[in-house]
This record gives sequence, C-alpha cells and structure tokens, in this order.
Amino acid sequence: MVGKSDYLKKRFGPLQGKTLKNALAHAIGEGFPRIGGDRIRALCADMVLEVLQEHLRPREQVSHGQVLWMGVDVDDPPARGKRLVDTHLIPLVLDLSTSDDVQARLDRQPPRVRLRAKAIRLCEQAYAQGALLSNCDLAELLNTHDECIAHELAAHEREQGKVVPRRATLHDVGSGLTHKRIIVQKRYREGLSTNQIARQTYHSPEAVDRYLGQFDRVRHCGRQGLSTSQTAYTLNCSVPLVEEYLAIDRELEASTNTRSPRVAGASRRETRGRS
Repeated sequence: MVGKSDYLKKRFGPLQGKTLKNALAHAIGEGFPRIGGDRIRALCADMVLEVLQEHLRPREQVSHGQVLWMGVDVDDPPARGKRLVDTHLIPLVLDLSTSDDVQARLDRQPPRVRLRAKAIRLCEQAYAQGALLSNCDLAELLNTHDECIAHELAAHEREQGKVVPRRATLHDVGSGLTHKRIIVQKRYREGLSTNQIARQTYHSPEAVDRYLGQFDRVRHCGRQGLSTSQTAYTLNCSVPLVEEYLAIDRELEASTNTRSPRVAGASRRETRGRS
C-alpha cells in the first residue's frame, strides 16, 4: 500500500506544480535572474496574482450596461513629477448605460442634458468606490471631447452650487476654479463651517481650510494695493491662481453690493473680521 502511494505521488505529484503562480515565478526568474531565489520569486508571483484578482471581474459580477474602468485612488493626489503609472489605481464597475438613459433618449431630452446626467452619475459612482475619474476618462467613456465634459460639469456646479467629485476638483487636476468658488461662497455667503463645507464639497477639512486661507491671503494683498504679480511673488503661488481668487472676491463684492445696505454692511464687517 505504501509503495503504491509513493508510486502515485511520484507520477502525479508534479501536476500540482502546474499553477499560474509557479508559471509567474518562473517567468520572473527568467526575466530578472538577480531578483532572488525561489521564495522571493514566489512572493513576487503572489503580488502579481493579488493585483490581477483585484483588477479582474468575473462575468457574473458585471451586468448589462456596466463597464470595468480604472480610477485614481481618491487618497493618492498628484505631485510634482508624479506620473499616472506611479499612481494607485482602483478598478471600478460603472453604469455606462441604464434604463433611465434609454428613457431619456425616448423622451427626446437634449444630448447635452443626457451627457451631463451620465457624467455626474459616473463621477459619483467612482467616488463611492474610492476613486476619481478625470475629464479625459469621462470623454473616453462617453465618446466626446474632454472640453465638452469640463464645460457641462462646470455649468452644473455653478447652477447647483455643488461640486462634482472628479480629479479636476478634488485633486486640482485642471484649471477650473468652480470648486474654489463654491467653497469660498459657502463660507462667506452661507456662513457654513469647515466641516459642513467639507461634507458638501467632497473635500477634506484640511483642504477646505487651505483654500479659504489662500483666498484670505490673496484678498488681503489685493486690498493692500499689491498687483497680481506682486501678490503671486509674496505668497509664492502662480499668477493664474491669484487671478482666480481675485475673480471670486469680485463676485462676492458684487453680490454683496446688490443686497440691502444693512445686510451688505454686516457682510463686509464679517468678511474683514475673517481676513
């Protein structure tokens, strides 16, 4: 009996080595012979398999109308010299087409209205899964131009006073100032606290305080008579950023001047007290 067991183990035991992990370990050893011994190659193969398992989805987990797409981790913001290939990516399952989309087409809603609704839905779904999409991601998914996406989402943010969670706003990838305007307005028009603004704009409290602090500094420099370039030099920031905050300040002043004198005066005193 023992001899028969040894015979089976000898003949059929090697079949247990025919695994994807061992094939990966072998390929790693051939491609990088100095990487280490069998244990190191096995650990590398485990890492590869872990990434594959995270980024692949069985057919049963992806329904009709859904798509698998890679988003940038919301907690991995860009940095100087940092490439997208060096960024942590998260696989997302997004509803590219739904019954509501079909009904909107049947109702003959304008293409831009349908495009805006889809783009907002995809951004919110990605954020709920811990990642962010860029305007280019949305343009590729929705077969349109990234400038069209940027225009529609910025228009929605201005009209609704609500930030759409995407890289252009939460990671400051882009030149739009809509989210800065919304954050400043929620503080100086609505009187919301930092935590309230953070919840409503998908930003961290630290990011909200950073935007508000920068706005206060730019506004203070402008009221001291410094030019745009002088302000940028003093605050060690770019001229376009200074111009953005000055534009927001002019909007606040214009809206304040349209109110009653009593309300306007109170608003200006509050603003000076916070600068």
